[in-house]
Amino acid sequence: MATFSLALGTATKNRDGKIIEAFFPTPLLNPAQALVDTIAKVVDYQEGNQAIEITPAQAAELAGAFAANGEQASAGFAEKAAQSSQPLVLVILAADQAPASVAEGFLKLQLISHRLVQPHGLVLDGIFGLLHNIAWTNQGPIDLPELAERQIEARLKGEVLTVDCVDKFPKMVDYIVPAGVRIADTSRVRLGAHVGEGTTVMHEGFINFNAGTTGVSMVEGRISAGVVVGNGSDIGGGASIMGTLSGGGKVVISIGENSLLGANAGLGFPLGDRCTLESGLYVTAGTKVTMLDADGNVVDTVKARDLAGKSDLLFRRNSVTGTIECLTNKTAVELNSELHSNN
Repeated sequence: MATFSLALGTATKNRDGKIIEAFFPTPLLNPAQALVDTIAKVVDYQEGNQAIEITPAQAAELAGAFAANGEQASAGFAEKAAQSSQPLVLVILAADQAPASVAEGFLKLQLISHRLVQPHGLVLDGIFGLLHNIAWTNQGPIDLPELAERQIEARLKGEVLTVDCVDKFPKMVDYIVPAGVRIADTSRVRLGAHVGEGTTVMHEGFINFNAGTTGVSMVEGRISAGVVVGNGSDIGGGASIMGTLSGGGKVVISIGENSLLGANAGLGFPLGDRCTLESGLYVTAGTKVTMLDADGNVVDTVKARDLAGKSDLLFRRNSVTGTIECLTNKTAVELNSELHSNN
């Protein structure tokens, strides 16, 4: 049976010796069975999903195993890890199942941010309850119950311990900076975000975990957990997309390709390709929408959920009656290529 993923990384432990986060710079998806068999002999791996703490000597052996199987990036990291005093962890995921340890959860988040897996391509059930609430600081991650003492220790040394945020999820760029992206405020993109090549995230843009863009996009608004935005689409300033964690239920809300969510607009149902929501308009799944024909005549009234996934639609609010109308969208979004060549 094929192994789903494996990765060697460094870990941070709290004072009780428990791993609170892990960094995997070269994760592998569907590794060769020969590599898995060799690694199993080094670390005494039997079967199933495991997070195994390893010694520097074992890391040196793993370097040879990676190199022998053509995984040069992993071999290079293993060689450096063998010289490190940091705790080391090897995660082997025989199957894609709900993560059972912090290290497994962090590997899965990094698989998404490395673009090895698309959002919704992994089982992440229970990850909120699994991860620790951590102070992410200029001295690394600190388990929250230990923060006050660490702040005192720093001050007594004449240092300042800066806390960037307190959260279960760190910012993505402390682990991975995907090729071809521009992120104006890195704190607004969480680890586990999928940021497609050519995507620009402006200062007020936000991308949650298990969500993101598949290609070239402009993100000036909020992409909530679970939301996927297609290539060539634009999320306008202050716009918001309802996520599966914030009222969207089990419906996966997405935006297709070459679509526009206008400034301060909002979306609560899946949108197809070449669609436009005008600025300031918030349309949820239950919103009543008046359908117009090419001549502007009323054809029908439906709920927005009945239009889920349909392409070439323009949503607007009638400035006289306040009615939300939908008609054929005659102009697709065309993003400025110079803005998205993020080399």
